[in-house]
Amino acid sequence: MNENTEAASKPHYICQTYTAKSDAHAQQGALQLGKLFQYTSPSAAEERAEREARSEGCVGADAYMVVEDMNSGEVSTPTFLARHGNVPETDAF
Repeated sequence: MNENTEAASKPHYICQTYTAKSDAHAQQGALQLGKLFQYTSPSAAEERAEREARSEGCVGADAYMVVEDMNSGEVSTPTFLARHGNVPETDAF
């Protein structure tokens, strides 16, 4: 890979939390998005997901990576690094 290609993409390491949906019409076990944290390393995102999944009010957390094409702004499909607790199916992304 040359320098131009490397500079054209940027990885983002994300921790996404989930909470139980409290809507009266929600199906049992339905999830809603909670907090989202962005990190500069995969290990930091994984550690945060593990901590968040154990916290009160959080039913699950994902740590994943997406790669942003800096030229087009497009973002890749997530690559999961860690999944803790109750999280959505991967085809929900």
